[in-house]
Amino acid sequence: MHHILATAVDDSDGAFAITVVVIVLVWALFVIIGWWKMFEKADEPGWKSIIPFYNLYTMLKIVGQPGWMLIGFFIPFINIILFIIVMGNLAKSFGRGIGTTLGLIFFNPIFGMILGFGQAAYVGPTAELNQRF
Repeated sequence: MHHILATAVDDSDGAFAITVVVIVLVWALFVIIGWWKMFEKADEPGWKSIIPFYNLYTMLKIVGQPGWMLIGFFIPFINIILFIIVMGNLAKSFGRGIGTTLGLIFFNPIFGMILGFGQAAYVGPTAELNQRF
């Protein structure tokens, strides 16, 4: 009897792990598709969205932040603050406001697809810090 319970628990753990992996892969796929289209709207090649770190560097360029800020994404807690700032500037760069900013922060795949495939047009880099160091 004990062996049957242990097998049932092991099977449910495996099913949970597979479910998590599928969710993460779908999430990543939607992020890639949304970012690809956003990059193209911002006159950047879409393929730049799939290269780790280079995609963040390109995103900083799209929103008007200096490229050296990429270093901040490797620092715990600073990276969260930078992500929020960049998503706010991304929303502004597409002529959107706080609602889209919050959507990009909490539901990035969905709002990335909305910006990429929707009617929002890229209006240019709108970060307050619009100079390169």
